Amino acid sequence: MSNAANTPSATGEPVKKRLTTSAMIASIASEGQATRSAPFGHALAALADQRADIVGLSADLSKYTDLHIFAKAHPERFYQMGMAEQLLMSAAAGMAREGFVPFATTYAVFASRRAYDFICMAIAEENLNVKIVCGLPGLTTGYGPSHQATDDLAIFRAMPNLMIVDPCDALEIEQAVPAIAAHQGPVYMRLLRGNVPLVLDEYGYQFEIGKAKTLRTGNDVLIISTGLMTMRSLEAAQQLQADGIDVAVLHVPTIKPLDEQTILAEARKSGRLVVTAENSSIIGGLGEAVAGLLLRNGVTPTFRQIALPDAFLDAGALPTLHDRYGISTPAVCAQIKAWL
Repeated sequence: MSNAANTPSATGEPVKKRLTTSAMIASIASEGQATRSAPFGHALAALADQRADIVGLSADLSKYTDLHIFAKAHPERFYQMGMAEQLLMSAAAGMAREGFVPFATTYAVFASRRAYDFICMAIAEENLNVKIVCGLPGLTTGYGPSHQATDDLAIFRAMPNLMIVDPCDALEIEQAVPAIAAHQGPVYMRLLRGNVPLVLDEYGYQFEIGKAKTLRTGNDVLIISTGLMTMRSLEAAQQLQADGIDVAVLHVPTIKPLDEQTILAEARKSGRLVVTAENSSIIGGLGEAVAGLLLRNGVTPTFRQIALPDAFLDAGALPTLHDRYGISTPAVCAQIKAWL
């Protein structure tokens, strides 16, 4: 993926580079941003060094979910299931019944749409110890609706027994891998892959299942965010500070179970606009989960959502699409200013 950058033309005027359609392996990192390569694959390989029960499965996408790192380190514990996501989930269920802790990887669209019934019946209903880790969540590819999993949170939030985790950056992915492996029961984790931004190291962050963390305090706006939108929210908060707008950021990496106590405590602080921010559809994700929580508990701040629209999204270059659908940092800043 090439990001927009200004280069001098023959006349001395800046010319923007042509943005190309984002590849499946595109990074969401900004130019010059610190990154780590394949944090999931390296973290799982390291965990398998310590635990003989860890196995990895792929549906012909090990390279594109970073599982190839694990496969190279532990070839005897890697299973290539081919282009058969239902088989992938059923095999993972069988391995869990035999005492293994399988990490089943594919794209989020294929797990949520194509293999839903197999996950529900074979894994979730039986409360089996399967970890489903999926690339291309939300709008992290420019390949159009066939690959953009904008509805995965809405689909999976209603599934009983299934924990849902949406990490922000490379550090959180590295920390989440051993944490979800230690959790007894099925987990769905959204995956940022390739060269993944490094953000939370500046905040002394430590991932904990089911815990939201305040990364930044502020008196004017509270952004309750998850996934890559926590990175965008932190960037927006810094930019809005220059305009005298004081923004707090509460990171919610675990969508289910939700850290209700922390969210309610922060939302009860009077005088702040409360905004949820997520890389998923405005329907059925973090925003509606938080809205329902607040109303059920009689907490009624001014409330708004930043999310992807209820639509099939366009194909194209990621920076263009993020601007178009309101999840780029400039778009977040503009939306919050308009609401204030």
